[in-house]
Amino acid sequence: MLERVKEIYQEIEHFDVQTKEQLEQFRLRFVAKKGVVAELFDSLKQVPQEDRRAVGQELNSLKDLAQQRFTDYKATLENSQEETASAVDLSLPVVPNQTGAIHPLSLVRQQIIHIFERIGFSVADGPEIETDWYNFGALNFADNHPARDMQDTFFVEKKSEGSAADVLLRTHTSNVQIRLMERQKPPVRAIMPGRVYRNEAISARAHCLFHQVEGLYVDRNVGFKDLKDTLYHFVKELFGKDTQIRFRPSFFPFTEPSAEIDISCLICKGKGCNVCKYTGWVEIAGSGMVDPNVLTNCGIDAEEYTGFAFGMGIERIAMLKYQIRDLRLFTENDVRFLRQFEGA
Repeated sequence: MLERVKEIYQEIEHFDVQTKEQLEQFRLRFVAKKGVVAELFDSLKQVPQEDRRAVGQELNSLKDLAQQRFTDYKATLENSQEETASAVDLSLPVVPNQTGAIHPLSLVRQQIIHIFERIGFSVADGPEIETDWYNFGALNFADNHPARDMQDTFFVEKKSEGSAADVLLRTHTSNVQIRLMERQKPPVRAIMPGRVYRNEAISARAHCLFHQVEGLYVDRNVGFKDLKDTLYHFVKELFGKDTQIRFRPSFFPFTEPSAEIDISCLICKGKGCNVCKYTGWVEIAGSGMVDPNVLTNCGIDAEEYTGFAFGMGIERIAMLKYQIRDLRLFTENDVRFLRQFEGA
């Protein structure tokens, strides 16, 4: 019995109590009515009569030690909690939650989609890593066409058997138009928003990564007036009814005839600034009637169907709408800039 008492002494001495859970474990082990100390008292009647007095004294000392240690540990933990609580200044104001804001490019993209969806356009998507055929060839770009130089391309893989199999990062979302016309016969009416890539020097007006939205409408008896009416409606809805619009003749390999669309500069109100190059007008889109060769490449009868297409940069639209003068702000993730669009 005395050997067992000594073991419990050692156990109490080495029991570490740092938390409430450990204190409770100590109580259940040594102080509770069903603990090891209580069990030893129950076994006292089995000790010979001549040794019972000495063993009883040792048990009383063990019980007192366990109770004293429990009391000391409990007081230490309570004092520690009070010190921690007193260190908290409850008079301090609550730290407000910082909520995020939708990125301005996402805002403009949503607005563009909503405008075109209301007049019957669906939304289509396609791969950003593309073959030369879908990015250039099917769009009437010959292998040596000078228009290829207008779009400095990031090539992923150059194939030896021919340029049509080259793998690249798409330079426009027109590749989605080709894929859409391949799998869906007219009527086709859709817009294609997405990221595009061009190997350009980054400046206030240009970036190697930007966003476009292109549109396509192919059906019987589609004319240039349908294109003009669609884009007039879009500009008035997005920028306001007082916005001036003009069409300028242009050239694109995949449309004929082709036109560029300008609107009156919303930043300087036509007076002239660095964004409009002091002309009072800003180009926002390219457009035109789909070239018959493009329809034929997609398996559509160019004698029966006609169509129009257009494309615009979302960054350019956002710059005009929110009067932002530097394109780089969209990708620098400056919280001060992005917070301006909370609730926009």
